[in-house]
Amino acid sequence: MGYLGRRIGLSQDNGDSNPGAAGGAVGGGLLDLFAHGYFERQGDIYNDPGTIPSGMTATGGIISDYTSGSDVYRAHIFTSSGTFDVASLSTNLALPNTVDYLVVAGGGGGGGESSQSGGGGAGGFRTNLTGHPVKAADYTAEVGTYTVTVGGGGAGGAGPSPGNSQYGGQGGNSEFFPTPVSYPSTKRVRAVGGGGGGAGRLGGPDNPSTPLTRSTGGYGLQALIAGPPANPQPIGAPGPGSGAAATGYFAGGGGGGCYNGAGYAGGYGGGTPGGGPPGASKDAAHAAATTGAGGGGSGYSGTYGAGGSGGSGVVVVRYKIGSITTAKATGGAISFYGDKTIHAFTSSGTFVTPGSFSETVEYFIVGGGGGGGADNYPAARGAGGGGAGGLRTGTAPIGNSVTYSISIGSGGTGGVYTTQVPGVGGVNGSATTFGPGPITVLGGGGGGGHAGPPGGGRDAAGSSSGPTGGSGGGASNDLNGGSGGTYGNSGGNGATTDNYGGAGGGGAGGAGGNGTSATGGAGGVGLQIPATFRDPKAAIALGRPGSSGSYWFAGGGGGNGSPSGGGGGGGPKESPYAGAGAGSSGGAPGGAGLTNTGSGGGGNRQDNGGRGGSGIVLIAYPS
Repeated sequence: MGYLGRRIGLSQDNGDSNPGAAGGAVGGGLLDLFAHGYFERQGDIYNDPGTIPSGMTATGGIISDYTSGSDVYRAHIFTSSGTFDVASLSTNLALPNTVDYLVVAGGGGGGGESSQSGGGGAGGFRTNLTGHPVKAADYTAEVGTYTVTVGGGGAGGAGPSPGNSQYGGQGGNSEFFPTPVSYPSTKRVRAVGGGGGGAGRLGGPDNPSTPLTRSTGGYGLQALIAGPPANPQPIGAPGPGSGAAATGYFAGGGGGGCYNGAGYAGGYGGGTPGGGPPGASKDAAHAAATTGAGGGGSGYSGTYGAGGSGGSGVVVVRYKIGSITTAKATGGAISFYGDKTIHAFTSSGTFVTPGSFSETVEYFIVGGGGGGGADNYPAARGAGGGGAGGLRTGTAPIGNSVTYSISIGSGGTGGVYTTQVPGVGGVNGSATTFGPGPITVLGGGGGGGHAGPPGGGRDAAGSSSGPTGGSGGGASNDLNGGSGGTYGNSGGNGATTDNYGGAGGGGAGGAGGNGTSATGGAGGVGLQIPATFRDPKAAIALGRPGSSGSYWFAGGGGGNGSPSGGGGGGGPKESPYAGAGAGSSGGAPGGAGLTNTGSGGGGNRQDNGGRGGSGIVLIAYPS
């Protein structure tokens, strides 16, 4: 972050252990500004399962969260006195307990003594922002209550009327410190209020880029601490330049008054001009609140005017609460987990790398699940569950300036039930592909359909065999299940006795269960996604619950059964693990495999088979 500003004026020794370091400006437009240092550390937010490290938590003031570059900050803005209460410290090494602060004291009031009264001095200015021209030491917070004092602006001099003060009042001190800590202390940050104006005196010298005349107020300094640097700052006063860069200035000196002429300008950072015509009152303007600026000195136009009041101070405390990491490549839904960037493709798209990319990526791809089979009417016999799509993990080197097409396999439709034709088997799921190569897995096999009336045929369970194959479909009555491939398992066999329970489709983690004379077979179990991808805060749901915990994919669909019920999808009876469809137990369609799980659909009894779930592609590489 860049900071603009200049230090103009003379230091004032006010007894501080660092003479002048917290002092306000001397009256008559003199400005004295001081500051402290700043910390900044880089790192991601770590969202590991279990105990998730967190940043510091605190309350007090007006709270504003914003982003600066890749860092996310929380600012506490105090426009009046209060407390900053630290409830807990950070447990995340990337989010240290160091805080940045800005402490600005109240500005002094302008003089009202004569026709050319001096402007009020600006309040003391202290900050510890990195790169600031007057930065100071780092500041580490502790659990507890911090006192925040915001100094008020000094009153302007009232002029020579009897009983009125001719001098501007001094601004109040602003402070930030843990309660109780005595002054002086490295933990007690104090900025001293600006001095009141008296007889007219010389302010800051001209700025060569924006010439001003003599007796103008001294320039203040900028502090970009309360909001993002690219936006106008929510506090402070205008300064040189244009747009957002010309905001967030503090502690400008008040301008001097003039005899029968226009008063002199106040300094950047809220300093108000002195009084005097033409086109202006002999009374000087008051400085705005929360600027710490000095009020202008009075002028003369037939009679003497009054000085302007100084602006109140402000205290801002901020700390880092997170980081934003930019992905090295594009495509899919992008998230950051641990030290990895993850691209999730739930529909077909492209993965594109820039010229600087060279990474060995970790991938996780699943094909579409097979649809469940249908039995026929009036017989109430077996129909198998669909097999899971192939599930494949591994690593692959990917270089720069490449574009890979991602094709997400769709789930196969379930067999259609009618009263006129034999039961129909489910349709195989579609393949999922990802470059380089491309790397491919086939979809799961469809579940087998039951035989029709005498003389009718039946559809056998779908096969998904081969080096890129997924799981086979479960069989209907007295048939064998479909064969599984390298990235799946075979479907179960249908029952050979009356009622003919359908078999479960194969899953990525195990074969489908066989049907029995009373029940359908359970679908084969799925597999959990690798730990790399188990982001508990992912924007999209990854997998479904399984036999233990979450993040399970590619379970086989359950077979239908009569009269006791269908098999569970992807596991035990009536347990739709990994998003697989359960088999029907009568008069209802088979359960559908859930979207982006690659799980098989369930077989039906006297209704349609369940559709298989679509596949997914996940890619991860170091952030």
